[in-house]
Amino acid sequence: MYQALYRKWRPRTFDDVVGQQHITETLKRQIADGRLTHAYLFTGTRGTGKTTCAKLLARAVNCQNPQNGNPCNCCDACRGIENGSVLDVLELDAASNNRVDDIRAILDEAVYTPATVKKRVYIVDEVHMLSTQAFNALLQILEEPPAHLMFILATTEIHKVPATIKSRCQQFSFKRIRAEEIEGRLLHVAGQEGIELTGEGAALIARLADGGMRDALSLLDQCRGSGGVVDESRVFSSLGLAGNLETATLMNHIADGDGAAALERLDRLYAGGKEMAALVNELASLARDLLVRRTAPRTGTALMTGGFDEGTLKQLDRRFDVPRLVQMLNLLQKTAADIVRSSNRRTDVELCLITLCDPTLDGSIAGLNARISRLEQGIVVPAAPVQVPASRPEPPKQVEKVAEVPVKDSNPNDLPPWDIPAQPQPRSEPKPQPKPESAPVSQPAPAAPVGGSWPGWPALRDALKPEIGMGDYIFLSNPDMVGGCLEGDTLTLWAKNDFIKGMIDKQAILDKVVRKGSQLAGQTIHVAVKVGIAPPEQLRGASAPSEGEVDALEAFLAEGFDNLIIE
Repeated sequence: MYQALYRKWRPRTFDDVVGQQHITETLKRQIADGRLTHAYLFTGTRGTGKTTCAKLLARAVNCQNPQNGNPCNCCDACRGIENGSVLDVLELDAASNNRVDDIRAILDEAVYTPATVKKRVYIVDEVHMLSTQAFNALLQILEEPPAHLMFILATTEIHKVPATIKSRCQQFSFKRIRAEEIEGRLLHVAGQEGIELTGEGAALIARLADGGMRDALSLLDQCRGSGGVVDESRVFSSLGLAGNLETATLMNHIADGDGAAALERLDRLYAGGKEMAALVNELASLARDLLVRRTAPRTGTALMTGGFDEGTLKQLDRRFDVPRLVQMLNLLQKTAADIVRSSNRRTDVELCLITLCDPTLDGSIAGLNARISRLEQGIVVPAAPVQVPASRPEPPKQVEKVAEVPVKDSNPNDLPPWDIPAQPQPRSEPKPQPKPESAPVSQPAPAAPVGGSWPGWPALRDALKPEIGMGDYIFLSNPDMVGGCLEGDTLTLWAKNDFIKGMIDKQAILDKVVRKGSQLAGQTIHVAVKVGIAPPEQLRGASAPSEGEVDALEAFLAEGFDNLIIE
């Protein structure tokens, strides 16, 4: 009768156990020195060797001719324990025998000395499944066990075992077996069984086993069923996987936002018999590798699954940022957890792909963070080339306006009366007028430097954009929240309410406002922050208005437009 590979190739000595040398060496030394305890607790994930080591320990402590801590597997005790004929060594599954009556039955037999072997050994697998009453009954005998009794407890969920039980056992933690060690064991088994297993196929099975030797041997047993060479393609087809090339292509469609192409490729994979849950897990593994590569570019190589080559990872790495990868991985993990209970797995995967291609459909916190990060990148990147030239040409433009204003105000009397049509002589005679022109230009500068060169609060607000963070500038840039006016050498910032005042009344912001405002005004200014609305007449433009413009404005306001603000 055919026997499964994981049962046929179960280790028969501690030396055959793969990847748990830190445990097997300790157990061998205890057996050789005769320093055995009455209770052991083996913990770890599935398929890492807990039950195997428990059976080896049961044989080794009763072996008549131990070999350096290993059972000889030749004496009557070893053969009887191995084939189950020795009733003094009992293996109990706590998942189906978890009642207090089951434990009490064991305790009733435990007081008797063994008939054919040295120690009576009870192996309790999945001990965390015992009820509270059963744990209490087991604790009773663990406190004062007979000399001939030994308990070996095994569990995959150590957090469910009471502390009172753990404190009375020697605890050994079984770690996940490395992929390299699993690959070597698979090649050895394949060579002994006559299976044509390639190195690439063994490496792929080792990665899919996720640290469990039993899972790896079961996968190899499944892939050999169709005959022929067991390579990567055979593993993919036998296990219903999409393959790394198909997964990478699907990830490129997600990066392009091409939902139609992603659904078409999913349809081809579904028609080819690919398992939807396996496809989601492959996408999650690829997203995880990309996230690890982004987060730890130097030390993250050892953390990757190894299912994708460096070229593929490098090409995809440029297409996603960290928030986007976090959003994708969260969605894929959620889909992988829900697809187990789904009645229509294809629809679930299609919805997942559509959401991945269009992040705006994801309303989760991770999805919103990914979209905000993308918007921030879009704001920051184009701002640099626009802001630098915008801050430099402004002062020259203001100087030109200062030069034009006095010329306009210095010779209003030189204009001819409108009722005299011929007046060419007064314009031609004052050709020596460069002297009066230069005199008025130099006079207003010291008299009113601010009024002539101050560009106004809007210009200062725009000049502050590259120097103030976006979180603070959003308040300064909103004219409904903050206004500004200059009186003498004091610039008053009028905030709409106390909250806005608290957001802009920060020393770091005010220092930048003083520095940039002093540059634009041509003199040192001071800044004050107040709550209220700035007076309309103090929010005027860059150049000083003429007397005629002031009279016209006053007349216009007198007609009832008191709330007009000219910028």
